[in-house]
Amino acid sequence: MDAEVAIIGAGPYGLAVAAHLQAAGVDHLIFGYPMEMWRRHMPEGMLLKSDGFASNLYDPKNAFPLSRFCSEHSIEYSDTLVPVRLKTFIDYGMAFQERFAPALKETMVHSLRQHGNGFEFDLENGGCVRVRRVVLATGIGQFRYLPAPLAALETGLVSHSYDHHDLGQFAGRSVAVIGGGASAIDLAALLKECGSDVTLICRRENLVFANPPSAKESLWQRIRRPRSGIGPGLKSRMCTDAPLLFHFMPDGFRGEVVRRHLGPAAGWPMKVMFDGRVPVLSGRELVSASVSGGRVRLELRSSTGDIAGMSVDHVIAATGYRTDVGRLNYLDQSVLSRLAHVNEAPRLSTRFESSLEGLFFVGPVAANSFGPMLRFAFGAGFASQRLLPSLCRSLRRSQEGWRRQVDAWAER
Repeated sequence: MDAEVAIIGAGPYGLAVAAHLQAAGVDHLIFGYPMEMWRRHMPEGMLLKSDGFASNLYDPKNAFPLSRFCSEHSIEYSDTLVPVRLKTFIDYGMAFQERFAPALKETMVHSLRQHGNGFEFDLENGGCVRVRRVVLATGIGQFRYLPAPLAALETGLVSHSYDHHDLGQFAGRSVAVIGGGASAIDLAALLKECGSDVTLICRRENLVFANPPSAKESLWQRIRRPRSGIGPGLKSRMCTDAPLLFHFMPDGFRGEVVRRHLGPAAGWPMKVMFDGRVPVLSGRELVSASVSGGRVRLELRSSTGDIAGMSVDHVIAATGYRTDVGRLNYLDQSVLSRLAHVNEAPRLSTRFESSLEGLFFVGPVAANSFGPMLRFAFGAGFASQRLLPSLCRSLRRSQEGWRRQVDAWAER
């Protein structure tokens, strides 16, 4: 074996697991590109929805929270009152990786499959790796969803919000952003800042923005809407405080909560950038899309049933993600066929282990098992702590096996 544990993915979850394994002395490898989702797939200039205290990356002793990084680099910070800039979070993540996952191998993996009592996979840059346990922390990129009318169009004219970091390419061009959540609103506001002629199209009649935090809250306000790592409110607080209780709820209940709780709502700082600046076609449903003269023609149905059309240079679908473990293309079919799942998400134990012994899933793909908290970086601390005992047992079993071999040699 090349190592006891391999971590695939180097975002907040992968880095947190690596930090915990390093502290526990577990032999491990980590593969991926650090903070890739934030560095390459979120628009420049974005502000995080998560509060400062909920934007930490997690080492076992909490020795390097975001507040410390900001203090060391003279960056303005507040637990709740100052929004976290995307660049700040990226720089923090890169500094965290250097401290807690210095041996990260920046490459992709292919064809993860079982091998003996462990697993093996191929590397994009060559070679094959064999390990006893695998932790999959690869985020949501492969789960992006495009509405059917857009899926068949030319990729140069239609894209997903996941595809964009630098929005400068859209300066002076007409763009339709489809969606009514935080991603759509953020993207539309930032496109306007870049000089794009942008229109937001959404099925919702009214867009929703989170309420700005208050520096002074009464005791009653704190009781009614307690603070949590995924937003204020009793339901959110239950999700962050009792993920194991959520795990034991019926499948249908869990799926409904993950689908409906924390619906489309933009962060409060974006309201100023968006309101009165970005045209909105609300209460519109996309009926069809076609290409004519190098532009995209959209047919939209209003809530009254009227059909109207518009043409733009480009369409960006900020239409979210739909978990489907079958779309994880680095998993060999022999592995996929043995994974038990619920609503296309892997069925996980209370220690994040799948139905395939030694294969663990963390991050948004685990939300169906542990609740909405796993859709946020805030859940990485809980996930790492729950994983660690199982991964340490793997190490102990390996050490015990080695000792038995040594004892056998001594008796010869």
